[in-house]
This record gives sequence, structure tokens and C-alpha cells, in this order.
Amino acid sequence: GKAYVRDKVCQEFQALGKEDFRSLTIIANSRKFSNATFEEISHLVHEIVSLAETCCVEGADPSCYDAGSSALSAKSCGGGSPFPAHPGTAGCCAQEGLEQKLCLAALRHPPQQLPRYLQPSNEELCQAFKKDPKDFADRFLHEYASSYGQAPLPVLLGSTRTFLSMVSTCCISPAPTSCFLKEKLERKTLSLLTLLSNRVCSRFTAYGKEKVTFSYLTSLAQKMPGASFEDLFPLAEDAAEVFSQCCDSVAEDCMQKKLSEHTAKACGALLARDERFADCCNGKNLVQSYFCILALPPAPAPILPEAQKPTNEQLCGEEGARHAKRYLFELARRHTTVPDAFLGKLYDASEKVRVECCSAKDASACLDSKRQQMGEELPPFLEKANQLCGQYTKLNFLDFKKRLRESLMQTMPKASPELLGQLVEQRADFASTCCPPNSPPLYCASKVKPWAPTAPCRAGGQPLR
Repeated sequence: GKAYVRDKVCQEFQALGKEDFRSLTIIANSRKFSNATFEEISHLVHEIVSLAETCCVEGADPSCYDAGSSALSAKSCGGGSPFPAHPGTAGCCAQEGLEQKLCLAALRHPPQQLPRYLQPSNEELCQAFKKDPKDFADRFLHEYASSYGQAPLPVLLGSTRTFLSMVSTCCISPAPTSCFLKEKLERKTLSLLTLLSNRVCSRFTAYGKEKVTFSYLTSLAQKMPGASFEDLFPLAEDAAEVFSQCCDSVAEDCMQKKLSEHTAKACGALLARDERFADCCNGKNLVQSYFCILALPPAPAPILPEAQKPTNEQLCGEEGARHAKRYLFELARRHTTVPDAFLGKLYDASEKVRVECCSAKDASACLDSKRQQMGEELPPFLEKANQLCGQYTKLNFLDFKKRLRESLMQTMPKASPELLGQLVEQRADFASTCCPPNSPPLYCASKVKPWAPTAPCRAGGQPLR
């Protein structure tokens, strides 16, 4: 209710002081409204800080905050509002009183799929900082927080604080180059943690705990296809648990502590079995080791017997979800360059089939029918995805595009040069964004149409088969 909202804001304002409260408000709202302009965020932050500054002081009228927040809501709902635009604003403005305010406060933009913040050169940083230190800090907080808005708030706060401290120290240093070098080395772990936690929490938010467990499992399977389901599944479950505990946590060290513990488990289990994992795990701190493991490219697929399909009884039994994951795990280790976006569509399709068929009158007949269709359609689906990303992984980008053009000319001999060029660019863009192991999940999923028996799959707007 009203008192809780006022008390929460006033406690933060009094604990942090005006300037730190203001910085936190820029970060929090840039995360929430990741597509907003700096000017829109500035307007909103100015109003929130003014409200706190006026109404959170000792002796302020108890109705001050309520009246001020009502005025802020009215301004949000008025024509030509200077605040971040949101398609849900009209729905909130149709409500009244506290419901309207809470509705407006809960609005957020979908997170950015690809971080847009590019760090300027040291010279450019110092030029902007010296021109207007306050404006420089505000703009940096907005750009960085909107780009890495899925990272936990404490990680973002720590990362931005140390970055601004580095700039303010090194830009007045007599030897700025060596100062920047030293400071960047010192904050390397925190920078990596911000990048990593933004990636893993983006995936967790997009997928949820069950699907992120599967995604992590198949990623490990493709990097180490010789390992068994029993070796890797507990690690995937452990990683998903870390993300569920820390992505929304405000505990200062949750992500670094839990991710380091998870990495120690992964290194302990896998280091002796694979040279590449051993290289990642030896002689680095655990955050750097985790980054190294995530960045490992897929290993060559081993020659294995055909994957054993789960029986109808297994799929509809208590452990049905686990049996489905095991089968898709077996497919992933046999097709190591099929990207996460495609495997995610297979996971969605398998869950849909399981839910539909296991609740049908004749579950076995339903599953047998789907099994037959999948037997016909799954191999070419996997092969095309495996081939596209396999070539992308092995070849340099120019050779990859050349190979794409040659392949398309064979399958579409009558296509015009303009159409061929367009198709090559579409597929090359898809491959460069979605074949790497840390591809943006929602963006890449949107490029691959839902797959299910009898539903064709398309990427880059064109049929893959």
C-alpha cells in the first residue's frame, strides 16, 4: 500500500543520500525502460528525486508523498508526457488511485536483445568527462544500464561505480594511459561478471528454469560430446538454480559467489576429462574460468550409434520431462553445431507433444503418429541447421558467404543475382548472431519459426529445408 511505497523510497533516499539515490534511480529506470531516450529517463529521474527530496525529509506532511506521486501519475497519463513511452501506459491510465500508480510503476520495456553500449577510447572518455563530469556520468549510467539491464542490480551498481571511479581518477592522472591499463586490469573480473550475468539472466528470463536447464545441458553436450547425460545434467540443474537465486537478487555478492561455486563444481567434474576444459579451469579466477567455458566452440561430433528414443510409457510417466531432455541431449551431442535457437524449438515441440498426447484418450496412438512424422522431418531439420552453423564455425566469414552463395545457386539456379545476394546476407546475419554459443535467445528464437511435426522451419525469412 501507500505507506510501503513511501517508506521504501524514503529509506533508500535517506540511506544513500541524494546523489547516490539519483544514480540508482537512473540505473533502475534505464533497466526498466531500455528503449527510452536519455532525455526521457532524465525527466523521470528528475521528478522521482524531487519527490523524495521534498517528501522524505523530517517533518514532511504525511500526505506529501501521496499527493506528489499522484501528480506524477497524472503527468504520465497526460498528453505529450515527457516520460518513457510504453504501450501499456493507456491501460494503466484507465485505472484510478493507487492501482494506477502501481500499474505505471510496474511497466517495463522488453530488454535489449544485443547490448548497444560501446566503450569509447580513453581519449574520448576523458574529453567527455572534462567537458561536463555530471552529464558524462548520467549518460554513461543510462547507456550501460539499458544495454546490460538483465544483469543483477548489485552487479550493475558495482560495475558502473568502478568505471566512473576509473575515469575520474585516470583523466586527471599525469600518466592516463598506464592508469587506465592498471584500472582496467583491476576491474576485469567485474566487467566479465556484468557481461556474463547479463547473458545468463537474459536466457533465464526468456526461457524459465526448466528450459534454461535444457539449454545449458545441450550447450555442455556440444562442447563435450563424450560426456554422458548423468555427468552433465546435475551441472545444468545447478546452473539453473544459481540463475533462479541470483538474477533478481539484491544481495551484493550473490551472482559472483554462487557462479564461482558452480564453476568450481563444473571444473571439478570435467577438468580431467577434456583438455579444453582443463585450460579454462587452470590458473584463472573462477569468473574468468566460467567465461572461458561458455565461450568454448562446439567439439567435433563423435561417431555414436543412433540415439535411443524414449518409449511411450517413459514419456507419459513421472519422469517424462527428464526422458525427453535425455533424448534431445543425445541429438545435441550427435549434432554439435546445431544452435541453441533450433534446439529450443525442438524442446518446445517435444513438450507440446508430451502434454497433448499424454492427456489424450489414446496416448500411445497419438505419440506413435507424432513419432512417425518426426522420423521423417527431424533429420533434414537437424542436418540443415548443423550444416549452416558447422560451416560458419569452420570457415572465415568471407569463405562462409562464398560457400552460402554456391549452395544457394545449386538449389535455386533460376534466382536473380539480387535475390541471391539478399538471401546470402540474411543467412550470414543469422549465422553470425545465432550460431555462436552465447547467442541472444529471444532474437534468435524469433528468426526460427516454431518447429513441430509437419511445420516447416524458416530462418532469415527463407525456408531452411
